[in-house]
Amino acid sequence: MTVTVSAPSEARPPALARTGDLVLPALRSAVAHLDDTSRSQVSYHLGWTDLDGNAVPGAGGKGIRPTLAVLSALAGGGPAEQGVPGAVAVELVHNFSLLHDDLMDGDTERRHRRTVWAVWGAPSAILAGDALLALAQEVLLDAASPHRGDAARLLAQATRALVRGQVLDLAFERRDDVTVAECLDMAAGKTGALLSASAAIGAVLAGAPASVVDALRTFGAELGLAFQLVDDVLGIWGDPAVTGKPVFSDLRARKKSLPVAHVLAGGGVAGRELAAWLADRGDADEASQRRIAELVEAAGGREWASAEATRRLAVAERALDPARLTPGPLGELVAVARYVVAREV
Repeated sequence: MTVTVSAPSEARPPALARTGDLVLPALRSAVAHLDDTSRSQVSYHLGWTDLDGNAVPGAGGKGIRPTLAVLSALAGGGPAEQGVPGAVAVELVHNFSLLHDDLMDGDTERRHRRTVWAVWGAPSAILAGDALLALAQEVLLDAASPHRGDAARLLAQATRALVRGQVLDLAFERRDDVTVAECLDMAAGKTGALLSASAAIGAVLAGAPASVVDALRTFGAELGLAFQLVDDVLGIWGDPAVTGKPVFSDLRARKKSLPVAHVLAGGGVAGRELAAWLADRGDADEASQRRIAELVEAAGGREWASAEATRRLAVAERALDPARLTPGPLGELVAVARYVVAREV
């Protein structure tokens, strides 16, 4: 496949800003349906307001999933607007997962701000997340597309897979023998499922042929694995000023992330030392975390994860070949995917 991308892979693709301008009003309109308390907490979580409810200009997340949803509508032969309900829905589900994930992981910061549970307590974070999950289905079922039921089913299945991935992630915290294959399976659910749905939901709403929808779903699933690999690299070696999380955040939580699983699988001195460190349930100070970060990098964990993310990106791009998409949507989908992976590799 030959794809012409208008900007370098490291640059922010124009599609992110363009689709953000299209989706944000619809997202705000959807959130406005929440009760006053949930709306206030969700608006803060989304970066729209500060703790006092004052508007914060130019804030918010990366918008990867909504952009994929809108681009998939174009790829499916429909107008961009046809993908907007899907874009809003996947963003709502994504933030449902973040609200609950922050609570389960005990994270008190996200995007350089205190998390919802850290401010308002665990019950508030649970209820706000639940409200977003229900609202996502409502948005899809209110869509004008005759294919809204299929889109709702796609998102429900993706959410179930996402939850399965989160269940596995929590189970790994109680184990010391997690394999790379198990970590990839977990990532396919926790991250890949929603990105897969995001990359296809607009095409579903547009009534695209099954061959196009299937190609887009595979593209999103492989991109999701690349995304998780990059996130796992950033979770150990990322700059807190960029990630919005403390240095060595994944090591502080003793997560069996993909770079860590790769070193454990390799055994040897590094693998045994890492396994012993993970088995120690005590608090690890920053010096200990730094030592383990250096060990994982020296043992090849960082290099392998970055290379695997690049490989998964190539697999994602090749998955679009059977769909024979028009050059415009194809190029923009690839540009967004490359931007995601270029965060680190």
